[in-house]
Amino acid sequence: MKNWTWKDGVALLIWLLPLAYLATFYKRLPASVPVHFGMDGRPDRYGNPSEFLLAVLVLMGAAALAYLLLKFLPSIDPRRTAKYSAHTFRQLGFVMLLFITAINLAIMYGTQHEGLRMEKVIFPLIGLLFTYMGNMMHSLKPNYFVGIRTPWTLESEDTWRKTHQLAGKLWLPGGLLLTSLALVLPSAAAVVVFMVLLFIMILIPVIYSYIYFKRGNA
Repeated sequence: MKNWTWKDGVALLIWLLPLAYLATFYKRLPASVPVHFGMDGRPDRYGNPSEFLLAVLVLMGAAALAYLLLKFLPSIDPRRTAKYSAHTFRQLGFVMLLFITAINLAIMYGTQHEGLRMEKVIFPLIGLLFTYMGNMMHSLKPNYFVGIRTPWTLESEDTWRKTHQLAGKLWLPGGLLLTSLALVLPSAAAVVVFMVLLFIMILIPVIYSYIYFKRGNA
């Protein structure tokens, strides 16, 4: 295929990992297995093996959608501005595929080992995702799909640039901090601290984009 690369082949192998892992234990699943985990990392809903399989496939579908959407984003962008960040989008698509697949595998492992604290896996993964996104913010050009898309960043290229520079400086160390705290804090405290810091990390660039835009157009 014209747009197929060796990286797509690697992505396909990663995408298939949950099915390969599932095949090693699916027939041994009990009649009732965890199919959903709460914020505290504990199972809060159980279902039969067929429902568990469906949950695995849904996450695989989300991973494929994220990868393909970001890969072909420049082709579907009506304003054609996404083409200036095509390489960044492809990298982000691969990272999102890794992220969702890792969560899928963690949930599958947790289904077999109920002693595993899921928040000690999923929260650090989210922190690492924000670390990566912080590292890529400086190379993200204005677009309608990915980034801090407020009315003010979309209106002004300068506001977009300054907002994403700030987000990069904030999210890279902030993601590492989130990862570390999620690993070392007790579970109950980790959930609260993680959510509060995550909210602050997202809110600050949004507020900054408004203030910077207003100052530039005063």
